[in-house]
Amino acid sequence: MEDRVSGPKLVLVFTGKRKSGKDYVTDLIQNRLGTDVCCVLRLSGPLKHQYAQEHGLDLEQLLGPGLYKEQYRADMIQWGETRRRQDPGFFCRLATRGAWQPVWVVSDALCSLIGQLVVSDARRLSDLQWFWSEFPQQTQSVRVQSSEKTRKQRGWSFSTGVDDAESECGLDSGVEFDWIITNEADAPSLEEQLQPILKLAEVVTLNTEGFSLQQRLMGDSHLTL
Repeated sequence: MEDRVSGPKLVLVFTGKRKSGKDYVTDLIQNRLGTDVCCVLRLSGPLKHQYAQEHGLDLEQLLGPGLYKEQYRADMIQWGETRRRQDPGFFCRLATRGAWQPVWVVSDALCSLIGQLVVSDARRLSDLQWFWSEFPQQTQSVRVQSSEKTRKQRGWSFSTGVDDAESECGLDSGVEFDWIITNEADAPSLEEQLQPILKLAEVVTLNTEGFSLQQRLMGDSHLTL
């Protein structure tokens, strides 16, 4: 937290199963708001960096979508759980270090912070609890959901030790999310579903000194979903 002057104005913590479309949705939000207002923080980034460092692995391949990552996934999950038991906020602190924007979207890739943050890949209750504890007024939880059929069409297949582990199932029940996004072809458009969240981000940003999101929305053609 030492790099922040005043902290975020809005923290959007995204959860969802593999191939539910979390990253796609959070990227849409960041594109809509702009990188000077919104940063996406991916919790798996510092986890993979630390895991690669301790095990002498290729970080670039571990961060990529290929088979290299898959062969280490189960062991990496267990290693991550051990670190979390020792220090529940370890990876959250690493992910948020240096962020400066007013809107934070908590996900799987790292960047800096002005006042809004989106966390796109919270996987455990301890992740959510850390943000609720550190930013109780700013944190909003968002669940992205898709059917198994849709996830399979996107390339998902059940993997024992991964899809039945806490990293995938830890938030399936017991959490009342602030927002639920249904990422399906027959659901309302993502633009329609995201409008209340974008409006909230606009309001908190307009109340942040030095930022005028309204002017940017009127003047920047790229700020559309």
